[in-house]
Amino acid sequence: MSEQEKKFLDIVDLKKSFGSGDTKQDVLRGMNFSVAKGEFCVLLGPSGSGKSTLLNIIGGIDSADSGYISISGDKLKELGEKKLTQYRRRHLGYVFQQYNLIGNLNVKENIEVGAYLSDNPLDIDDLLHTLDLYEHRHKLPNQLSGGQQQRVSIGRAIVKNPDILLCDEPTGALDYTTSKEILKLIEDINRKYKNTVIMVTHNEAIKGMADHIIKLRDGIVRKNESNPNKISASELEW
Repeated sequence: MSEQEKKFLDIVDLKKSFGSGDTKQDVLRGMNFSVAKGEFCVLLGPSGSGKSTLLNIIGGIDSADSGYISISGDKLKELGEKKLTQYRRRHLGYVFQQYNLIGNLNVKENIEVGAYLSDNPLDIDDLLHTLDLYEHRHKLPNQLSGGQQQRVSIGRAIVKNPDILLCDEPTGALDYTTSKEILKLIEDINRKYKNTVIMVTHNEAIKGMADHIIKLRDGIVRKNESNPNKISASELEW
């Protein structure tokens, strides 16, 4: 792996605060780490550690006060609004705790919404089979279980064929068994499509399936470690 691939996502001295004066709160306090291309990286930490704020800045939804993020050497803060929009559309897929599906579109149509944003989308029928949703492709979201709805939201994110899949507590609203199924699906997608996965979680057990673990607390990186003993999502227990 080249040096550029090792620093595919590079985060340098990133700082972010909210409020001012007596109400100012420092959320990110000089964050530094890199994520390699194709890596499965878990951002682990309690509420208030800065995980979601960091994910929003990586996703171009929010901006930092200082420091920078670069993707393949391109600094996000140097992109104009038009290029930043293109970056979000072409290079990023988002999976949230809430599914945010369009209620009057069926499974296939919800996934197609993501495909329209890409110049190089994945084959939708092949993806539906990967997601184990092909037989449900004509159903509306309210005809699906929570786990199936999350599969659709993952499909909508991944059909764009993004370089980076950002996952913000993707199993937070799901039961134990369904959570493991969704984690296994994200693991399979990472392996099959070779995209870089960055997952925010407070669930310590999930680090077992990651290549790279970043532990955050109070807005700084407390631990930055590789995982030489990675296990499958199906083997996780909590």
